[in-house]
Amino acid sequence: MTGYERIARILKRQPVDRIGLFEHFWGDTHKKWAAQGHIKKGENLNDHFGYDMSLCWPHNLTADLDFKDQVLEETPDTIVAKNGNYATFRRHKLHDTTPEHIAFDVQTRAQWEELIKPKLKPERRRINFEAYRDARQHAKETGRFFMWSGVNVFELMHPVCGHEYMLMGMAEDPDWITDMATTFARLQIDLQEMLFAEEGWPDGIWYYEDMGFKQRPFMSLDMYRALIQPAHEYTIRHAHDHKLPVVMHSCGFVEPLLPGMVEAGIDALQVIEVKAGMDLLRIHRNYGHRLSLIGGIDVRVLYSNDRAKVDAELEAKIPVVKQGFGYVLHSDHSIPDTVDYDTYRYFVDRGLALGTYNGPRKNA
Repeated sequence: MTGYERIARILKRQPVDRIGLFEHFWGDTHKKWAAQGHIKKGENLNDHFGYDMSLCWPHNLTADLDFKDQVLEETPDTIVAKNGNYATFRRHKLHDTTPEHIAFDVQTRAQWEELIKPKLKPERRRINFEAYRDARQHAKETGRFFMWSGVNVFELMHPVCGHEYMLMGMAEDPDWITDMATTFARLQIDLQEMLFAEEGWPDGIWYYEDMGFKQRPFMSLDMYRALIQPAHEYTIRHAHDHKLPVVMHSCGFVEPLLPGMVEAGIDALQVIEVKAGMDLLRIHRNYGHRLSLIGGIDVRVLYSNDRAKVDAELEAKIPVVKQGFGYVLHSDHSIPDTVDYDTYRYFVDRGLALGTYNGPRKNA
């Protein structure tokens, strides 16, 4: 089977020859493995490892596209700068990390309405048409399932006002949160329409939406249903209207939100972060009949670089989650540069060996 055929069937939980294969990496990992000679100069990791799908993130939803980042502080290791959302972050200069949140000019509905909302227009310059065109063509040439990727509303709101003010707004000014979510959802769909009309539709949609942290989601299920789910339903319905499956990524512990996410219409959940409290086997048991699953393999096992531990992790999970034909092998986060190339290669080979379906398959 081609990657396209395999993922198209896995997302419908239909019989396939083996589980799917995909991964995310920190940029430092690619650099290290290339420097060590494992990856050729300019080589695509999708090609190198033979992944079944590929993604392209072509949209820029920063509010003020004309704003030049203002550097406020710089050290040999870090840089503090204000961006076009009028938000200030500290970023590491030497390696990939999650940025530190420093300050946000937008803390209230009035500031949102003054500074941000008027700038959120569906302009062509928000779209990287060339990147999408090239990625879509390469996926077609290599037989991969191609997905447009980008962020949904939760991941668009907090870069503007920060988690703290956003979460306070959910409790104290829910109409503000609804307005932000609706505005961003409509903008994302308007941009998709512009892009797809010109360059063609993808095979699926992949939304990033980090709605949890360790052992907790950022909100209750009731609050999700009231404030976020309507925007999710809007964006997912648009994909489904065009017969496109939707994968939703969420780091953190989001299991309490899954009833609402399923109601919103997601077809697959990714990344199923173990250290945050997510349990791949439990989620497969409770939701595997309704959701395809991508991830849930503890990346801490991989950066132990201990093959016995890798074997134990895979052997405990793959034979179970392969049942129902709805699983794609992936770590529970992104692969850091502490994972040796040989360890990752072993993980892929061993995982696919365990995830291969033997014998005749009905309706394959």
